[in-house]
Parts: sequence; structure tokens; C-alpha cells
Amino acid sequence: MFVNKRLPHWLKQIYDYDSHFLQLGTWKAHYLDEGQGEPVVMVHGNPSWSFMYRNLVNGLRNQFRVVVPDHIGCGLSDHPGPLEYPYTLQRRIQDFKKILDSLNLDRPISLVVHDWGGLIGLSYATRYPNRVSRLVVLNSTAFHVPKKKALNPALLWCRESRLAPFLIQKLNFFSWAATHWGCAMHRMPRLIRKAYRFPYRHSSDRWAILRFIQDIPLCREDFSYSEVSNIQAGLRKLRDKPMLLCWGEQDPVFDRDFLIEWQRRFPFAFVQKFTQGGHFILEDTGETSVSLVREFLKTPLN
Repeated sequence: MFVNKRLPHWLKQIYDYDSHFLQLGTWKAHYLDEGQGEPVVMVHGNPSWSFMYRNLVNGLRNQFRVVVPDHIGCGLSDHPGPLEYPYTLQRRIQDFKKILDSLNLDRPISLVVHDWGGLIGLSYATRYPNRVSRLVVLNSTAFHVPKKKALNPALLWCRESRLAPFLIQKLNFFSWAATHWGCAMHRMPRLIRKAYRFPYRHSSDRWAILRFIQDIPLCREDFSYSEVSNIQAGLRKLRDKPMLLCWGEQDPVFDRDFLIEWQRRFPFAFVQKFTQGGHFILEDTGETSVSLVREFLKTPLN
């Protein structure tokens, strides 16, 4: 066990956990491992990190074993350059599996996913459905952009524009925008915004943010398109899993159309809509969503 001493005092006050690391080839992946009991694994997206789940970790660790990885290039994991690490969905999935395999978990896990973490987590679930007991989906996806819908124009611009790499990687524009506009019910406090951006203080730390966006597959020629197709096709294996959809309806990217698609694929899912909630629904709703998730995870399996 490694007690992280790299964090400044102000961050330790709101993110006070023992850090764990796993060597993934050349690079170290950081993860949290808190509490005991039934394992709950939380998967973050872009441009966040395990910090996003802090309130959920605090709310569950007295009753569950909570595991929260930081993807390579994110959070407190190593941040290699783009020539040193393939920032692709396929590699994310491989790394995620290696982390879970290293923990020697003795029972099925409950998965909590957000944003791009939906594709990573649900890929694991579709490949190993017997290893997963429940699913909690927070403004995320595990399928292609719904039919007759276009990708959010701002996100599409970040993916396509020649100017975007400079703004995202050099000026940290994407992380800045996400923390300023990711909450809809109230403004994210300055200290929390600062914590979200802490791992991405330097331009060399932001390659994962940029590559996540560039790896969004929109057509068959895109590198990760077939991987998303496989995940999408595999969702049928999970139809009998208890699922909670906790959704901020003011999310400009993972909006109501994505929620409708989840409901179409999982008609028996429990659904909690927050009509004024934004992308970072755990920040917007606080203890309300924590209690909701906790009660869902405590419900006995049939």
C-alpha cells in the first residue's frame, strides 16, 4: 500500500485515500481500493479522473469494497506521450481488465460508469457477463451515436478542427469547459474545478484528454468503430442484469436521446431523471444520487 504524498494539502482534504498502483507494461496505473464486501468498480470518462467518484466512494465504502481506476494518462496514473502509449479504446479495455484481474476478486462486481467509461466498463461486462452483477449508468454510452442523431456540435468541432488540438492540449480548453459547464443545477465550486484539473496542469499531461476525443468513432473507417460495434452487439447479454440509469437531462452530449436508447435496450432498468441535472450528475445532485446508488446496490439479487 502506498500513501500518496504527491498531493497538495488542499486536495488531500477532499481526496483523502490510500493510493494503489499496478504496473501495466512500462506505465503505472493508479487506483483506489476502499472498504470491504461486495466489489463496486467505478469507471470514469474524459476529462475527469477518480476524484469524480469521491462522494460515492465515501458513501459506499462502509458496506462495499470500492475500486476506482485512473486510466493511463488520467488522474494519478502515469501520463505518457502519444508516441509512447496508444490512446485507443481497445487499449483502455485491455488495461481495465488487467487491473480487475490483478485484484483477484472472489465475487461478481457492480459496475458504475460515466461518460467514456461506459464503453470501457460495458465492454468488460459484455465479454464476462458472469463477472458482473449490477450496472449503474451515469450519463454515458455503450453504443454508437443513436440513429438520426449527430454528435454534439461542440464535441464534433473538438474532434475535427485543426485548432482544437492546440486549445485542448496546450491551453487545457476541454477540461476548463467541462468543469465550467458540466454542472447545470449549480456552478461547480472553484476548489472542485481546480481538483478536477489538478492532474492536467501541464500541457504534457493532457494527451489523454485530446486522444479520447480524437478516438470517438463516427464512421466505419474510424479505428475504434468496430470495437464500439462489438460492445453494442454484446449488450443483449446484459439484459437480465439489474440496471440503474441516473441521468442529468441537461447534459449537452449524453442527452435525452442517449437515455432513450438505454431504455430501449434495457426496458426494465430503474430510471432516475434529473430534469435540471448536467453532465457531472454526481456533482449536481450530491447526496441524492449517492443515496440512490447505495439503495440500488443493497437491493438483493433475485
